[in-house]
Amino acid sequence: MRILVLGSTGFLGGHIAEQLRALPGARLLIGGRNPAADVPLDLTADPDVLADALHGVAPTVVVNCAGLVTGSSVRLTDVNARGPAALCEALRTAAPTARLVHLGSAAEYGPTRPGETVAEDAATRPQGPYGATKLAGTAAVNASGLDAVVLRVFNPVGPGAPAAGLPGRLAGELRRAGTSGTVRVGDLSAYRDFVDVRDVAHAATLAATAPGPLPPVLNIGSGQATVVRDLAAGLVGAAGFDGTIEESGGGSDRSSAVSWQCADIVAARSALGWQPRHTLAQSLSDLWQSLPPVAVPAAR
Repeated sequence: MRILVLGSTGFLGGHIAEQLRALPGARLLIGGRNPAADVPLDLTADPDVLADALHGVAPTVVVNCAGLVTGSSVRLTDVNARGPAALCEALRTAAPTARLVHLGSAAEYGPTRPGETVAEDAATRPQGPYGATKLAGTAAVNASGLDAVVLRVFNPVGPGAPAAGLPGRLAGELRRAGTSGTVRVGDLSAYRDFVDVRDVAHAATLAATAPGPLPPVLNIGSGQATVVRDLAAGLVGAAGFDGTIEESGGGSDRSSAVSWQCADIVAARSALGWQPRHTLAQSLSDLWQSLPPVAVPAAR
């Protein structure tokens, strides 16, 4: 089995590549813009160029973790919407029998009713360019005619979480603050479904190796809604922080428009035999332990 992973330098892609690399009998290939990649390619290129790159490796599985969370609407569209469409067109030419596992986002759903879980057949009403472009990517994959599945990932957390998301950003602020002081954050009253990045990687591994066709979309979350304030408290505990967390009331527009998210994960359990294995407390502890030490200026 030849598994090509795109976006392996990202938070999700790195953990997914690590788990796929451990599969017995599998050859892992890394694709990307880095000249050192096993398969140099750029999803913003013409589909014919992508097909030429794919012909040489004839992958049996492609896992697409490439995507942008922030940036201009043009860049988000180029990577999150056009990229998957171009990849699907190239695969139809170069590897039409390959399994495609594409990472989507819970942001595709938009606002959901407080207190309820959201299933894959729910209405999609993304609230900004990020969710809209991710939804367009999902639509391209679903319409491709390929053996494909979109894993609609909720809020990933765990070791290596980047500063682009609240858990990684808050952990970094706490590390810089030491054991006391004041850390300022936005409004923490929203509810989110936090899922460990290693559980996401496990789901992607199962999707890459599952026999037979899979449903077009599968939610990957914890199945539990947690108020973000509790996540902050968990990080404070992991950090041994005795200072103050001050909610300034700000926060990103992308997050503030959605007060509640919670995944219905019945379909993923049924189709993949998957369920989350890490608690949020474990995820936060491991995130804290994964942070690099704060650099201390050299004495003069």
